[in-house]
Amino acid sequence: MMISHASESVMLFVDRLFLSRVSKVHLAAAMGGGITNFMLMSFFVGVVGYVNAIVGQYYGSKQKERCILATVQSIYLSFAAFPFVLAFLPLTRFFFQLFGLEAEQVTLANDYLRILLSGSVMFILRNALTGFFTGIGRTRMVMAANLTAMIVNVPANYLFIFGALGVPAMGMRGAAIGTLCGHFAALLMLGIPFLKHARSEEFRGARQWRFDRKLVKKLLRFGGPAGIESLLNVAAFNFFVQMMHSYGPDVAAAVTIAFNWDLVAFIPMLGLGIATTAIIAQNIGAGDYNEARKSAFLVLRLAFVYSGSMMIIFLTATRPMVTIFSSGFGEGAAEVSGLALVLVRLASLYLIADSTQLIFAGALRGAGDTAWVMRFSVLMHWLLAGAVFAAVRLLVLPPVAVWCIFIAMILTLGFSMFNRFRRGKWENIKLIDNETE
Repeated sequence: MMISHASESVMLFVDRLFLSRVSKVHLAAAMGGGITNFMLMSFFVGVVGYVNAIVGQYYGSKQKERCILATVQSIYLSFAAFPFVLAFLPLTRFFFQLFGLEAEQVTLANDYLRILLSGSVMFILRNALTGFFTGIGRTRMVMAANLTAMIVNVPANYLFIFGALGVPAMGMRGAAIGTLCGHFAALLMLGIPFLKHARSEEFRGARQWRFDRKLVKKLLRFGGPAGIESLLNVAAFNFFVQMMHSYGPDVAAAVTIAFNWDLVAFIPMLGLGIATTAIIAQNIGAGDYNEARKSAFLVLRLAFVYSGSMMIIFLTATRPMVTIFSSGFGEGAAEVSGLALVLVRLASLYLIADSTQLIFAGALRGAGDTAWVMRFSVLMHWLLAGAVFAAVRLLVLPPVAVWCIFIAMILTLGFSMFNRFRRGKWENIKLIDNETE
């Protein structure tokens, strides 16, 4: 899962690197539009993605025929979600204008967002199918799909952004189209093997494609908190990003550069967190709570190796990391680079805590402790949003001070998720029963 999500990092990184060659405003707009796109999908992604834990527990308890049935309900919910996502299309421009962004950035971010939303069903379905393969421990299928998405996405982005082979240069819109091409390729790579598994002797069951009200309720009951958490957290984070962008194009570009490198550290660790959910779910499905604890700390050590290595890179290679983006800006590059250097170095301070909160939040979700994770995580993110609003609009603090508020929130999340897991209340939660067809 770590390699799988690393390919997602490459897709986002290269996408924004290409756009930085167009202008710093294109770079900043890609982040604003991209995070808003995920915000509008995040509730549904959280709900359908929770099939990961349900499939994991069924698989661990040897009820393999119900793994397909649970995933089918997640697929149905993915299609049901699509009209709700599209309903936001008339409001997208107003959303960016609300933060006082410059007119050019508003137009670019809006163009990018509208195209991504039009193909959002593919991303939601990817998460449902990823949940199945992760839940049964066959993460190589997910890795192959994500690598395929990357292989398709990178040349497609270049082709549609800059124009080649008779295709006109489309800039920001081209970046969105290239991204959707990658999603479609990944969806095919997951969908075809899923259909084969559904017909295999190992997973075959009676009436696997039926609508199962009980399983849908289970997805909504346990996945709902995960979806609400994702929606509210991403909304608060998006608020933070847009407030930082409201300082002007130079600060917006510097913040985007910092977060581009943060993604290189964050997304592979997010993959480890998702894998932790599946592993813990399988351990609990088999009734082995001691092994669940050991597994969580084993994954944490792997996360520490990666995040620790990234911390060293953030501190020792900061200038070339910034220059790879700012070298395409021309006029104003020095101002952007100076601030970006500071932000990237400060970001190194929270990488260990970020990996801690991702791993233990994943472990708690695998055990069904989604309600507590939701409440605490949402509380911290919206405390961040309130503090950032006060810092930017009322106290008029400099961007670096606001960035430090963000760092404090991540450190608090890391300690709190660890403490919740250590206390062991998750061991009393029952997610599945022994069920038969």
